[in-house]
Amino acid sequence: MTAKQVIESGKAILGIEFGSTRIKAVLIDQENKPIAQGSHTWENQLVDGLWTYSTEAIWYGLQDCYAQLRKNVLEQYEVEIETLAGIGVSAMMHGYMPFKGNDILVPFRTWRNTNTGKAAAELSKLFNYNIPLRWSISHLYEAILDNEEHVKDIEFLTTLAGYIHWQITGQKVLGVGDASGMIPVDPKTKTYDATMVEKFDKLIEPRGFGWKLLDILPKSLNAGENAGFLTPEGANRIDVSGHLKPGIPVCPPEGDAGTGMVATNAVKQRTGNVSAGTSSFSMIVLEKELSKPYEMIDMVTTPDGSLVAMVHCNNCTSDINAWVNIFKEYQQLLGIQQTTMDLYTTLFQVAEKGAPDCGGIISYNYVSGEPVTGLSDGRPLFVRSANDKFNLPNFMRAHLYGAIGVLKIGNDVLFNEEHVQVDRIMGHGGYFTTPKVGQKMLAAALNSPISVMETAGEGGPWGMALLAAYAVNNDKKLSLADYLDQVVFAGNAGVEIKPDPEDVAGFNAYIENYKKGLAIEQAAVDNKN
Repeated sequence: MTAKQVIESGKAILGIEFGSTRIKAVLIDQENKPIAQGSHTWENQLVDGLWTYSTEAIWYGLQDCYAQLRKNVLEQYEVEIETLAGIGVSAMMHGYMPFKGNDILVPFRTWRNTNTGKAAAELSKLFNYNIPLRWSISHLYEAILDNEEHVKDIEFLTTLAGYIHWQITGQKVLGVGDASGMIPVDPKTKTYDATMVEKFDKLIEPRGFGWKLLDILPKSLNAGENAGFLTPEGANRIDVSGHLKPGIPVCPPEGDAGTGMVATNAVKQRTGNVSAGTSSFSMIVLEKELSKPYEMIDMVTTPDGSLVAMVHCNNCTSDINAWVNIFKEYQQLLGIQQTTMDLYTTLFQVAEKGAPDCGGIISYNYVSGEPVTGLSDGRPLFVRSANDKFNLPNFMRAHLYGAIGVLKIGNDVLFNEEHVQVDRIMGHGGYFTTPKVGQKMLAAALNSPISVMETAGEGGPWGMALLAAYAVNNDKKLSLADYLDQVVFAGNAGVEIKPDPEDVAGFNAYIENYKKGLAIEQAAVDNKN
């Protein structure tokens, strides 16, 4: 079937993802290939000291994104989208959206807020489990500690993806991957950890709320499970033109980390992926639980419930971008004509020629704070001594190392202390745009082969569309990992680069200097506004 016939026959599948700065929609065909897309740019707002998006902005953004998709379909294929084989919605993970009826009780509190420190610390101790600041349970307990009036009225608590799914299907459910960031999930039962739920209920019992935790949380569902159908009201909330028909199956909503795992074929145990762009994170799918909790490692799950160790870093390529802009300004002064993309390629390739240990030079890319290394705020720094080998290759290599330095520190715990075994790690994001260079650096950092696939650039909305396809097209009843291996990627393992022993030794030397120099970064935070 042509793409037009796929759309006309209602066999196309829609994936939508609400990112921090863009809402994106991807339409895929029966071979899981993108055939149309739409997007909407949006920004969070700081309201009463907390980062939020209004519900009006959420719905306007969804409607504009879908309208752009519809326009793209009309321009390419001269056909309207009337119905679809399936829909999936994903969004930035966690945060806090409490409701009474259909009314949100306080503005949506996003993952970006860090006001939950006391709650997260107390819950981590209570559960003997690392509870990050951005998780929903941290937000809920912080609101309780702060005696916020709305808490007693909560009837439903969900994430952004769960909210949109509820409003378009009427179902209060959540994919297990996103659910694992509300309160930890037991990988055996693939639902909320019963012991932790009981501990939390006992903790808040003296406060006399009219609810217990499971009363207000969405039901946790595995990938592929029935999560409801698009209602007439839901169809109208997505497509204001009125063409989209109700009755379309909608798969369990997921978080953006889960869709990234799907888009890189990294949901099987002993696989992982690294997303490296403005921020970075690694997701390693574990065979068993870690021996103890680590503050720098978040425990979540894949969309089918396998345990995942996540190292999340607030900073990655922003400082590289700032330095590249300096070189761009210099080119403009000299009248040199080169595209920005070509300039990136030139500078990344120069970095390959640098010394494996960057000649002693260190770069701290801390535009913002970095919890993994204990920095509450950030100051980008470039540090060298008089005896260091200061040249352009070492300069650029130090910045490429610095962009993934924190990621290495977190993953060293997994590989060196917990002896986690990984067969394949996929890389995706802007750090890998110049062929082979970013891969080579990350392979050295993690001392592990790194693969990159062309499809990795399709990103989260494509991953969400694949989850919707898995829910409606999995006639052979394959596991999610097997479905991705056999149906979607069909043997495409990408291009692999193995770690060079000399580079590994060099990165290890670099990171030791980096850790010793963190006191310099702290001093800059303390003394530079």
